[in-house]
Amino acid sequence: MDLLNTLVEKGLRRELPSREEALAVLATSDDELLDVVAAAGKVRRHWFGRRVKLNYLVNLKSGLCPEDCSYCSQRLGSEAGILKYTWLKPEQASEAAAAGLAGGAKRVCLVASGRGPTDRDVDRVSETIKAIKDQHEDVEVCACLGLLSDGQADRLRQAGADAYNHNLNTSEATYGDITTTHTYADRVDTVRKAHAAGLSACSGLIAGMGEGDEDLVDVVFALRELDPDSVPVNFLIPVEGTPLAKEWHLTPQRCLRILAMVRFVCPDVEVRIAGGREVHLRTLQPLALHLANSIFLGDYLTTEGQAGKADLEMIADAGFEVEGAGEVTLPEHRAGGACGTTESTCGTTEGACGSAPQGNEARPDLVAVRRRGAGTDLAPNA
Repeated sequence: MDLLNTLVEKGLRRELPSREEALAVLATSDDELLDVVAAAGKVRRHWFGRRVKLNYLVNLKSGLCPEDCSYCSQRLGSEAGILKYTWLKPEQASEAAAAGLAGGAKRVCLVASGRGPTDRDVDRVSETIKAIKDQHEDVEVCACLGLLSDGQADRLRQAGADAYNHNLNTSEATYGDITTTHTYADRVDTVRKAHAAGLSACSGLIAGMGEGDEDLVDVVFALRELDPDSVPVNFLIPVEGTPLAKEWHLTPQRCLRILAMVRFVCPDVEVRIAGGREVHLRTLQPLALHLANSIFLGDYLTTEGQAGKADLEMIADAGFEVEGAGEVTLPEHRAGGACGTTESTCGTTEGACGSAPQGNEARPDLVAVRRRGAGTDLAPNA
């Protein structure tokens, strides 16, 4: 296909595709799917080889969030039967992180529910970062604490944080349909605060909330403009008890097209398959490794993931290798300091812009609430 040849050439040059080209990737047929994966795979291998970076989530504080994000099981008014607990002590969080690191993870993502941290919360997380780095000197630590106030990103950086995650989630045009307690602009502001403080910015999206192709392209182009080092691609986990529990629009093929589009728009950036890969990609997960160079190991914040051992076997069976602690994730032209950047390309619901694809069966049997790991007495899944 001329389209795919053009996109590969642009990806190797770190050149932005046109919106029409990005939309065309999402519109390809199932007969063309393997060609799309192969083309995007060339771009992925050019910048990242066959390495897969492993990341591990530690949910520092679960549930009881005052925000009303429709996709979230921790939201205000959620009826989901998830674990609910207040802040883990630094030693508890460090112990939880150790399980993921022992399984091969090189980055620990510290997440806390809530609108954003208080200064006391930043102190708590700073103590936790120190506890983890005292035990694991080379680990990357990414904080995800919600909307940041002035000066908080600087304090996290001084405490040893390497990165900060705050996702845009969906397009600006449809954001108000998903969340009303804060704005799309609030999220953009927090990503910029992280950047300005010298933290490696991590920001991505959630697919499968009823959005159309235009929305997906809008949010990915907005992410490119913001210039994050990593772009996590979440596929909605429709948890019972949340407003989007009935949104089962994604197919494995649709997920692969979305990942390919993200790779073409953000060729030299860490593209991470985040929540929902087991639920929606299912047996096609290995194909997604040809598009993304990063995954989460084990469980997610409130739901179970694939067993860590199965993740490692999948990576090996697909002909990839786990990225080592001493390897630099980003290409040389992006890597500045531990996780920062000097130059980049990707830095830069019910949708009103299109209809969601149909035809996928609801599979609530694949959604299991997390009952182990952080906040419990049971061993984590890593």
